[in-house]
Amino acid sequence: MSFINHFNDIQDTRSHINKKHELLDVIFLTVTAIISGAEGWKDIKQFGDSKLTWLRKFRSFENGIPVDDTIARIISSLAPEALLACFVSWVNELRDANNQSVIAFDGKTLRHSYDGDKKTAIHSVSAYAVEQGLVLAQCKSKSKKNEVSTVMALIELLELKGNIITADAMHCLKKVTKAVSKKDGDYLLQVKNNQGKLNKEIQAYYHKVRREQPSLIQQNSHETVNDGHGRIEQRTYTQLLVTDWLEQRHGWVNFNSIVEVVRQRYVGDSHTMETSYYISSLGINPEQVAKSIRQHWGIENSAHWVLDMTFKEDDSRIRRGDAPENMATFRRFAMNLAKLSAIKDSMKGKLKQAAWSDEVREQLICTSSDLI
Repeated sequence: MSFINHFNDIQDTRSHINKKHELLDVIFLTVTAIISGAEGWKDIKQFGDSKLTWLRKFRSFENGIPVDDTIARIISSLAPEALLACFVSWVNELRDANNQSVIAFDGKTLRHSYDGDKKTAIHSVSAYAVEQGLVLAQCKSKSKKNEVSTVMALIELLELKGNIITADAMHCLKKVTKAVSKKDGDYLLQVKNNQGKLNKEIQAYYHKVRREQPSLIQQNSHETVNDGHGRIEQRTYTQLLVTDWLEQRHGWVNFNSIVEVVRQRYVGDSHTMETSYYISSLGINPEQVAKSIRQHWGIENSAHWVLDMTFKEDDSRIRRGDAPENMATFRRFAMNLAKLSAIKDSMKGKLKQAAWSDEVREQLICTSSDLI
């Protein structure tokens, strides 16, 4: 089944007199234009005009390509929640239930989506399956300060069984561990000052174990060393089981282990060191937690960075109604399609090839399914 079929149940809120162009035609046009490098309404219109014959291989486009203002009106009229449901349905079809992954949650602000007051810029939260390289969902948040409620909603929406959930310290909350555990997932959450008592108690526990059981520290540690560009980075991960000594353990669901990460950087004669702490539902496996902690940043490096640098999301000035949020979802559709492709090239290279070649574009949109 093609990705476009997942939009069959989306409600078309237009009146009958305004339905000159089929909703699915406009959605298909938008996604294929984005995967070919289009950034705004005018780009989508021009792509449609130049590729109408190709587009009609898949959809009727009985009345041709709508003008850019009509495209904007139709996309902005879509309910973001319904569009998200379509996106999640499509991604769930692609995901291998047996392919466990780190699912990283992180927020991102569309910096030019505001109209007048910069504080009104859209802030969204994405869930990213790092090993599969897929954005699983993205949802608008009222603000960065309200990310927690958005993450809770995404946890409820997604299939998490067997996956490891990572998020920054803002989400190190008892209700998050409860929600993840309810969906049969594991968690690995950084502890900072928002859990001050727990943070201090974990530090004290590591100090106690180092003094009384140094062999336990040694056998439960894993070290990585990376060098390049004139610097050496050494990371030491030490994981310990939660014991009755930790009084702050109460109230957390499946709180099974704690992790200490010591990061040291050497640049010439300069040496810096920082230590951070995590809580987890995972059993003792220092190599696994080391990999998972490093993989969390995949959402920044492989998703957010690509959206900004290749899809120019940060530069987008689309502001009409729900269009900014809906276009953000469509960009993630396009990015997932391109990542699933077997074509060997960078993301930017794939978009260029899709713009130039009907054959390449067809390969991208039909990567994981039959033709429409």
